[in-house]
Parts: sequence; structure tokens; C-alpha cells
Amino acid sequence: MKKKILFLELIMLIFSLTIITGNINANEMSLEIGIMPAVDSAPILLAQEKGYFAEEGLDIKVDVYTNAVNRQTALQTNKLDGAMTDLIAFVNNVNNDFPVKITTTTDGSFPILVSKDFKEKEEVKIGMMEVSVTNFLAEQFLKDKYKLNKIYIPAIPARLEMLKSGQLEMAVIPEPLASTAELQGLEKRIYKNDYDYMPEAMIFTETALSKKDKEISIFHKVYNKAVKEINEDDQEAREVLIKSLDLPIKIKNLITMPEYHLTRIPSEDYLNKVIEWVEKTDKSQIEIDYNQVVEGKYSSQ
Repeated sequence: MKKKILFLELIMLIFSLTIITGNINANEMSLEIGIMPAVDSAPILLAQEKGYFAEEGLDIKVDVYTNAVNRQTALQTNKLDGAMTDLIAFVNNVNNDFPVKITTTTDGSFPILVSKDFKEKEEVKIGMMEVSVTNFLAEQFLKDKYKLNKIYIPAIPARLEMLKSGQLEMAVIPEPLASTAELQGLEKRIYKNDYDYMPEAMIFTETALSKKDKEISIFHKVYNKAVKEINEDDQEAREVLIKSLDLPIKIKNLITMPEYHLTRIPSEDYLNKVIEWVEKTDKSQIEIDYNQVVEGKYSSQ
């Protein structure tokens, strides 16, 4: 009889532990996001490296994509909850009924690289992607200085090789890859941004926004914490970028770091500038309701 009672008690204990474990797993908070190997990812990589997400109980997986198409596919198949992207790609995605929203702008750096033997002249051959942030910024930075003979080369490595070989005279390359090329003898030119925003953002799928509100709120809180640290002293962020993106240590002090901003959504006026540029460049018609494509509740500004 005693054995039977002990056996029943053991069964009840196992059953109770199963329920408790199930509740713990159900309460676990997780996010998976995609980033590109660029300086706008520094706040996320720094926060991950220093354990700030874990301190808030958030298990975050950060996937680094070297190909924007692969990142896009991962978003569309719900492998990712969110991703860093540029506003040109975002406008096209939303116009094609992909359900994502901007939760904050991000801050990148896009120098113009110049070939070794370049001589100043009126018209320059410049490499970029066609309907892209590189084309958008090339016009913004250079249209009043040169006549742009645009050569469309999607892959950054191919763009760099053509620049080194003299087939291109200039190319738009994001940091920190631009500094890697600077090490190899290319000139890096920095141009002032005319606007308060860069055409880049953090986006989340509507599925994630509806199911993971708390996790996304924590993400933005931790992002702000990292931004404040970087703006006080960016040396640690430089080291994290080099470590996380497997870059040569020699570029540490060459990287042109942007001014990072606390979470904020782009203004309607700025997003409209991007939309107008996409329509002009792509010869398309974009119909986007600003209030339907931004989520401002995570913004600190």
C-alpha cells in the first residue's frame, strides 16, 4: 500500500514539474532579427555583447546577412521577427503588400570611395545598385558636384574590384567595408547628410508586432541604452563591430561612425522624399499611408 502511495506521489510530482516547466517555457521571451554588416548595427551588437538583452530577460538571436535578398526572404517566411533595412527597399516592400512597419530609424555611414588615379573632372563613372540607398545617397551627396554616369553593380565585392581596377572612378560603399577598402589604398570621402535622418530603419513584421509587443519594447529600450553609451565613447562599439563582422583590427580608428539617435520614427516629410525618389527612379506609382507603415509607440522622441 505504501509503495502504491509513493508511486502516486511520484507521478503527481512529475506532473507538477511538467506544468511548471511548461509555464516557464511559455513565458520565455525571444526575438530573431536580421542585420547587414554595417555600422548602423553597432547598438544592437554592443548590447548583445554586453548582455543587456539577457539582463532584461530577452533571448535575442542576431543574424548577419551579407545578401539583402536572403534577409528579405527570411522576413517574408517569418524566420525573422524584424530586420534592419533601408527605406528604399522598405517602400517597395510595403507597396507590394508586405506587412511590415518601421519602429525606429537607424544611423548608417556611406562614404564615397575614389579610385587611386582619379583626376577631378565634370563627369564620373560611379558604381551602385539601381533602386537602392546607394543611388539615393549618391544623388544627394554628388549631384551638385558631378555629372553621374551610373554603373549598376549589385554586389559590393564586384563594385570594389572594378574600382580597384580603374573600371569605376567612384563607388558608394557602406562603413565599415569602406574603411577596409581604404586600407587597400582607395580614397574615402565623407559628405554631410542634408537631412536629420538617414534612409535606414528597423522594421518588424506585423505578426511580430501583434504577438511580441513586450519583446519589441525591450529591444528598443536596450537599443537606446547602447546608443547612449556609444555617443559617450564609441571605442568599444568599434571593437565589437570588428569582432562581430570579422574585420581587420587596423580599420578600428578609420571607421567613420555616425551620430547615433535614440529610437524615433522618420518624419512623414522625409518618408515622402524617399517615396518620390523611388517613383522617379523606378517609374512606378507608390501608394502608402504614412500612419499605416510606422509604429511610433517604441519611439523615445
